[in-house]
Amino acid sequence: MEATIILSVLKKKLAFLSGGKDRRSGLILTIPLCTEHTSMEELSSTLDYLLSIPSEKCKSRGFTVIVDGRKSQWNTVKTVVLMLQNVIPPEVSLVCVVKPDEFWDKKVTHFCFWKEKDRLGFEVILVSANKLTRYIEPCQLTDEFGGTLVYDHIDWLNKRLVFEKFTKDSTSLLDELAVINENEKGSQPDKDRPADCGMLPSLDPETVLQNGHELLSELQQRRFNGSEGGTGTAWSPMDDELLAQPQVMKLLDSLREQYTKYQELCRQRSKRSQLDEIHTKVMQVVNWLEGPGTEQLRTQWGIGDSIRASQALQQKHEEIESQHSEWFAVYVELNQQIAALLNSGDEEDLVDLKGLQQQLSDVCYRQASQLEFRQNVLQSAHDFHSTAQDLSQQLDGLLGMLCVDVAPADGAAIQQTLKHLEEKLKTVEGTLQGLREKGQVLLDQISTQTSWSYGKDVNEESKENVDHIHGVMEDMQLRKQRCEDMVDVRRLKMLQMVQLFKCEEDAVQAVEWLGELLDALLKTHIRLGDDAQESKVLLEKHKKFVDVAQSTYDYGRQLLQATVVLCQSLRCTTRSSGDTLPRLNRIWKQFSVTSEERIQRLDMAASFHAAAEKVLKEGAEQGEDLEANFEAYEEVEAIGRSVLDRLTVPVVFPDGTEQYFGSPGDMASSARAIRDRMKLVELKRMQQEEAEHPQENDLEMDPQDS
Repeated sequence: MEATIILSVLKKKLAFLSGGKDRRSGLILTIPLCTEHTSMEELSSTLDYLLSIPSEKCKSRGFTVIVDGRKSQWNTVKTVVLMLQNVIPPEVSLVCVVKPDEFWDKKVTHFCFWKEKDRLGFEVILVSANKLTRYIEPCQLTDEFGGTLVYDHIDWLNKRLVFEKFTKDSTSLLDELAVINENEKGSQPDKDRPADCGMLPSLDPETVLQNGHELLSELQQRRFNGSEGGTGTAWSPMDDELLAQPQVMKLLDSLREQYTKYQELCRQRSKRSQLDEIHTKVMQVVNWLEGPGTEQLRTQWGIGDSIRASQALQQKHEEIESQHSEWFAVYVELNQQIAALLNSGDEEDLVDLKGLQQQLSDVCYRQASQLEFRQNVLQSAHDFHSTAQDLSQQLDGLLGMLCVDVAPADGAAIQQTLKHLEEKLKTVEGTLQGLREKGQVLLDQISTQTSWSYGKDVNEESKENVDHIHGVMEDMQLRKQRCEDMVDVRRLKMLQMVQLFKCEEDAVQAVEWLGELLDALLKTHIRLGDDAQESKVLLEKHKKFVDVAQSTYDYGRQLLQATVVLCQSLRCTTRSSGDTLPRLNRIWKQFSVTSEERIQRLDMAASFHAAAEKVLKEGAEQGEDLEANFEAYEEVEAIGRSVLDRLTVPVVFPDGTEQYFGSPGDMASSARAIRDRMKLVELKRMQQEEAEHPQENDLEMDPQDS
């Protein structure tokens, strides 16, 4: 029975040989019953197929059958157990029925198996899955029974199909090859017989052999019919005694033997028909290459005087090569055929074949070398003329740039133009160097061109080519030198213009920086300090800030003076310096006014904090002399109010515009710090007054107590 006949049934996995063995080395047959209805007919077919696989020797060791009834009804299990007596061989001595956790009626099941024991001919035991290892080692059980044996049913089925297909194909092919070889062996050699081998096998022997070797490789690696046991990397539905590997090896040996004979018969017949055909084709190739082919090359010597002329010569040479390539293709085919005949090992016609091969190779290599040399010369000429044309266009473009006067726009544009001019000059120099190199390569090739002139005098034509190459290179050198001189003059003028615009841009930047410093002074320099020391620190920082602004202003003035000098040198007027100087002066005046206001406020804050700290510190030391401290308290309050009033006054710029320091919230925060200090001073004064007139305070409180 073949697996393909019951393939749909086998895919259902109604039963399988996992490759595991019981403790008597007998095979384990597993029947996994499911909740769905199990067809007894399909199960019987599956068992018949599986039990036809093992050898008689393997069957003699007996079987252990595992009926997995955990997902099935008791009636189905009972039917399967009773069916086994008609299907499985008599060597089966034990059937293990794996019961579910919630088992069927124990009395019924025990009674039924006990009643049928003698008639069945084998022992049936009911066992839980976790106790199955009492009868079978865990390494021989699959994972559904808590074992470690790996089994893939679909993979096993696919490999089984491959094995059976190879067995069928190889047997059929062996019969066909035996008939063909016998027929060819009984017939006498006939030179007039066609080169084919008459009868052809219906299957490709190479394909069948390859399939067999692949199958044998898998078998030898124990992926199909063998296992070392417990490796975890391969499953085994059969062991080494199931005949798969010996059968494949025997079929492969027989198939190789018959196929070798078949190939030898075909080779001998094909060789006889090749000899005459090869000789005829060799002489055709030699006669054409030494005749019309050689004459075509003798007429081609020029290199052209322009890129268009060199392209025309290349096109003509491609036509000549196209004609030669057809004969070269014949040469390659003939050379392969001759080499195959020489490698066959037959001494017959060996000398003639070697002579033909040598003659054909000499003529073809000589002609191919001449074609390649001519192609290289034409390619070098094309490269030379192409480079010369590119260089001429580059020089024309460079000259066009130099003839146009540069209109000042801005520094970036001038720098970009200068950079573009330098790049063009550098490109011209590189292209000219490339032209010299390519010209020298072409001159070297022309000097060796006469070595295969077949006796023709080409000195005059070569001299014209050499003179043309030297003339082109000298003309390009002169044009490049003239452009280089003009570039030097233009470069000097453009560098001065770049410097001019750079000064103008930097002067504008200085104005912007000064404006940013003014903006920062008005928006961020708000705090007056919480004590005298902090006010002095802020004052010192402000002076440094003013020094930075002064440096920025001086830098802008110097840049504007430099633009005047450069404009006089270039005889041009700028568009921005006239507006930049008034802006610089206006912002500087605004900054100066704002800075002076900042200094006055910091000075007043420092004076206020110093007076307040003095009063707070020395008030207790002067004892109860309130009159002595009255003037000090009045001074603190007066300075504090002056600071608070000053915070509400805006900065008035020379042009009449006004600007406040920071936001209203910032001013309120600064004022709050002053008021807090004034409150401390006021509290201190009240404490001293209470200490000076304690009796009055007591009198004032008595009426309240009553």
